[in-house]
Amino acid sequence: MKKNKTQGKLSWRRDDFERLFGFEGGRYLKVGAIPSCLMGAICSVAFYVVLLYLPNGPFKEMFTNRGWTQYAVVALGFWTFFLLWIKTRKIKLQRKPLKLPILPNDPDFVLTVKTVDAITNQIALNADSPKDFIVYRRIIQTLSNLRNIGQVSDVDALFRSQAEQDENATETTYSLISGFLWAIPILGFIGTVVGLSSAIGNFTSVLNASADISELTPALKDVTAGLSTAFETTLVALSVALALQLFSTFVRKSEEELLDEISDFCSVNIVSKIRVEGNVPITPYERLETGE
Repeated sequence: MKKNKTQGKLSWRRDDFERLFGFEGGRYLKVGAIPSCLMGAICSVAFYVVLLYLPNGPFKEMFTNRGWTQYAVVALGFWTFFLLWIKTRKIKLQRKPLKLPILPNDPDFVLTVKTVDAITNQIALNADSPKDFIVYRRIIQTLSNLRNIGQVSDVDALFRSQAEQDENATETTYSLISGFLWAIPILGFIGTVVGLSSAIGNFTSVLNASADISELTPALKDVTAGLSTAFETTLVALSVALALQLFSTFVRKSEEELLDEISDFCSVNIVSKIRVEGNVPITPYERLETGE
């Protein structure tokens, strides 16, 4: 049986989590809204199906008998969770190239215009589409400009510029997540206002309709129900927002560490190996490559 040439290679098109389920997939660390929304919707429905089979109690009533804001908080909470969770999968995939070598197994190797192909060929062996990985894209873009670079410091400056661009690009991937983390507590406060309004309205009705103090006790049940809605909607929303904010913090930290690791990888494997042509004699490795 003939072995597939791409077998064993890194492949963003094959291994990206979103593409596994037939979606286009966000490039690099970007997460698509549709797959995370569908996963959040499925889990939200499953959560309420489970609640249907639970015995009646405070926990069940907290989610099913406190107004529409609870349903919205649960839906947005699951959606945000999967946005962050899929991001962790993408970070893991982008970290894989850092474990693979890109330099020839030669201690005398020096990177010049004449030996660039040695690195690009190794990168091509590591991944079937190198530009789908942040670290390989940085290296390929830099090496393609190597002929126009006058000093090693120019290479380092080019890598730093690309690193800043990647950092700015990753910030935009949190736009939807930040919006949801802002909206969830607001929904809780809306539920609080609705609950207090209901409680105050019911209390006013009770006072107007009941002349006897003994008749107030059963009528106050509607008032306490409104107060329960007011406080429990805020409790649920703030708890969900807190958990997701902590999760988001850990994901951001992991993403920042990835970008730092990529910068270190480029510095160790590219910047430290570069010699501007004319500043060093031709090495034995270059003679082998060029046939001189």
